[in-house]
Amino acid sequence: MVVVTDRAAGPAAGVRGTATSRVRVDRLVLYVIAIALVVALTWPFFWAVSSSLKDAGEIYIRPPRWIPDEPRFFNYVEVWQVVPFGRFLWNSVLVTVLSMVGQVLSSTAVAYGFARFRFPGRGLLFGLALATLMLPREVTIIPLYLMFREIGWIDTLYPLWVPYWFAAGAGAFTIFLMRQFFMTIPYEYDQAAQLDGASSWWIFWRIILPLAKPALATAIIFAFLAHWNDFWGPLIFLNSPENFTLPLGLRWLQSTPADLGRPKEHLLLAAAIMATMPILTIYFCAQKYFVQGIVMSGIKG
Repeated sequence: MVVVTDRAAGPAAGVRGTATSRVRVDRLVLYVIAIALVVALTWPFFWAVSSSLKDAGEIYIRPPRWIPDEPRFFNYVEVWQVVPFGRFLWNSVLVTVLSMVGQVLSSTAVAYGFARFRFPGRGLLFGLALATLMLPREVTIIPLYLMFREIGWIDTLYPLWVPYWFAAGAGAFTIFLMRQFFMTIPYEYDQAAQLDGASSWWIFWRIILPLAKPALATAIIFAFLAHWNDFWGPLIFLNSPENFTLPLGLRWLQSTPADLGRPKEHLLLAAAIMATMPILTIYFCAQKYFVQGIVMSGIKG
């Protein structure tokens, strides 16, 4: 009896061992591919950080030196002396925060209406909202410029953040993202709250929004990236350097001879690294909610 059991277990154990080895090999291959992709994708950023610590001439040495001989951390200080970097930073923070808050609040309220209310023409209105994603920005920029010129907003920061409080521009994507998430929340929550006398606004603030933290984090990250990196809007509406945001300020630093035409690539890279730090910080802080929001809202690929 013992002999029969061993013979039966022998082939099965061999099959399990072969399957386990195959899984380990597949996992090893995936790790190698993942590490290679990480190195390939982060290498340009590493080069930018390394070059931001070099002298202007050291950047052009061939073959390139990946580690500077004498790191020049003073490059980061010199950027603040050559251009009003603090002013650019403050303008970017002001525009990004106001635009992001306005876009997320207004778009979330609109998405709540599309997801939780039944009214005639709801599908048509939602389709029209999504259709605005197809409009290139060049189509609307001239009417917007003429309108803002009439009310005296050219060369001010108002055109860069006020429209987003009315779910304009990139708000259509946020509306779609939040609506998809709101539709996954059981409608019984609304009905139970209504039986207790809660209004729709109370349900929105006290029930729906607390449950939508992953989607809100995703919307905030997307909005932050869009407004922080926006170059075209400030280029169209701003003229004075004291009103420039960081992307436009970096372009101004590149084109303006600050010191008898001395190369400024190392300063540009130092300024670019400093401009990237807020993006990396907010992404790593909200990475968990960002992934959850993408998965739970159904936006994949």
